[in-house]
Amino acid sequence: MATNNPYQSYQANAVQTASPGELTLMLYNGCLKFIKMARKAMEENNVEERHTNLLKAQKIIQELMVTLNMDYEVAKSMMTMYDYIYRRLVEANIKSDAAILDEVEGYVTEFRDTWKQVIQINRQRQYAQGGQA
Repeated sequence: MATNNPYQSYQANAVQTASPGELTLMLYNGCLKFIKMARKAMEENNVEERHTNLLKAQKIIQELMVTLNMDYEVAKSMMTMYDYIYRRLVEANIKSDAAILDEVEGYVTEFRDTWKQVIQINRQRQYAQGGQA
């Protein structure tokens, strides 16, 4: 898929070369971006834009749910939270409720920030072991 837009080329390359951990981080960041865009659309009474962005956020949460490794106990807790976040996004869309978006944004931000720390800790361990993961 050739493109003349350098930014799109950069983005496509970033996704194709990202580690699974970095892809998860990108998903969290994307979800937060769409939540912010949906909030802005709510403020502007743009129903179509709100709906479109909340559907994108919901799809990202679904993707995070599908990729969980349920062999680990923590994944079961995360699945419960993802399910809750997903249902709240649907509710925010139906009710056009910015307060629900604030709540959900807080949870997604916590997940993203924790995930960022995990990636940093893993990188530090990798470098401490001379790059041998």
